[in-house]
Amino acid sequence: MKSMDSEIPSNDPAPHSIITLDTREVYANPWMRLREDRIQRSNGQPGIYGVVDKDDAAIIIPLDFDDGNEGRVWLVEQFRYTIQQRCLELPQGGWEMGGIDPEELARGELQEELGLDATNMTYLGTLWIAYGFANQKQHVFLATGLTPAKGQPDPEEHDLVVHTVTIREFEQMMLDGVIRDNCTLSAWGLYLLWKARQQASG
Repeated sequence: MKSMDSEIPSNDPAPHSIITLDTREVYANPWMRLREDRIQRSNGQPGIYGVVDKDDAAIIIPLDFDDGNEGRVWLVEQFRYTIQQRCLELPQGGWEMGGIDPEELARGELQEELGLDATNMTYLGTLWIAYGFANQKQHVFLATGLTPAKGQPDPEEHDLVVHTVTIREFEQMMLDGVIRDNCTLSAWGLYLLWKARQQASG
């Protein structure tokens, strides 16, 4: 294990400490692909690696500051099958196709899930959702200047419920463990860093 004061790694993909010797697709459906790679580590040890391939996604922070209020956040509630629970989270998702403009994707998800358009879409950054086993990227957008639009939920979102809460309530939900979606927490942390920089430079 390297010491904590080691040089901070860059985003440069080379050099690789693991090489792929062979790969095979184990399973595929319209939303994801699962492959198993036969690998060799830089210490010479062989192994296997399971990888979930998914196209890019977007997560949107819809903030409403109308009428001088303290600010409200729009959330969605839906049943998450993998954990058998209904969950509150920021609107997010993907279109299962490559080459989509991130802002177009974010605007589409905002309309599909919340029935909203946004005058301003501010790009905050990109997250890896779970790079221990998946290669999906998630683009983070702040949406303001919200106006009603015709919602077009996917069939998989038949049980989706829309909520609005104050920023104070939203942050308390995260602290209390009511909201535990890592994408929502990460996106909000990125927004707070961006907001602090904006205030400092203003």
